[in-house]
Amino acid sequence: MIKTRITDMLGIDHPVVCGGMMWVGRAELASAVSNAGGLGMLTALTQATPEDLRDEIERCKTMTDRPFGVNLTILHSIVPRPYEEYRQAIIEGGVKAVETVCAKPQEHFDAFKAHGVTIIHKCTSARHALTAERLGADIISIDGFECAGHPGEDDVPGLVLIPATVDKVKIPVIASGGIGDGRGLVAALALGAEGVNMGTRFCATVEAPIHDNIKQLLVSNSERDTHLLYRQFRNTGRVVKNKVSDTVAGILKNPDAKFEEIADLVKGTLNREGLESGDIDVGLIWGGQVQGLIHDVPTCEALLRRIMDEATAIVDSRLRTMAT
Repeated sequence: MIKTRITDMLGIDHPVVCGGMMWVGRAELASAVSNAGGLGMLTALTQATPEDLRDEIERCKTMTDRPFGVNLTILHSIVPRPYEEYRQAIIEGGVKAVETVCAKPQEHFDAFKAHGVTIIHKCTSARHALTAERLGADIISIDGFECAGHPGEDDVPGLVLIPATVDKVKIPVIASGGIGDGRGLVAALALGAEGVNMGTRFCATVEAPIHDNIKQLLVSNSERDTHLLYRQFRNTGRVVKNKVSDTVAGILKNPDAKFEEIADLVKGTLNREGLESGDIDVGLIWGGQVQGLIHDVPTCEALLRRIMDEATAIVDSRLRTMAT
């Protein structure tokens, strides 16, 4: 067993958290991760309405009696979501941990803290982590450049970003980006983190509610099979290479390209359609460089057991031997 402040604060057996992933963070995956000893994560905006989120929280409770969290990402969108109502659904659902992703989190921090909810705030820089700590975050999840989704604009990989963040904050840090096995967990702990966050790796599990074609794509891909999109919009996103992302990347090679030129290609509804239908070329597939470390599609229980066994063996055998 590896115990850290993260396991104590979240009431989990293993210092492993499932990333909050749009269209993927449903009860099937969240409950499986939690049952396996990690912290499963529902994704609030995967649910069309706050009432749907309430139902999904209750559904997850029927599938696990272990702690799980909810990711609440505050987006700048043409049609804003009722974020306060989503937040209230999380609080009233008795969820004890939330992963927040937003530029101005104070209102949400205050509401969650008033109800004893542990706040994991996702950041992409040490300076933003310091601000989040000051505003009341309980845990920082720091996203290195290797991650899926939005790695920020600084392009700092985890090997530097994790210890740089740990050096600046007093609250626990979870390492995110590029982690998919026991080696990554041990490395993160050695760098000062007290747990890891995995997103892409959990997509390639039996319980992930996406089509097997997508899972097999992640298995067959290498660490080189991603695109960085939206850089000129200062909203950089890392996605899996497919026909759609190839096309979008080609259009965005023009530094004067407008978002309107790609808007119809990157709709969230298309992304969801691809994940559910198995057509790998319908929309964008968000995935990180950790694809190069994914070689199978195990159950969440088997994956976490393997990660913890690998981590323990590295610490007890390889590192201890090298230190003598």
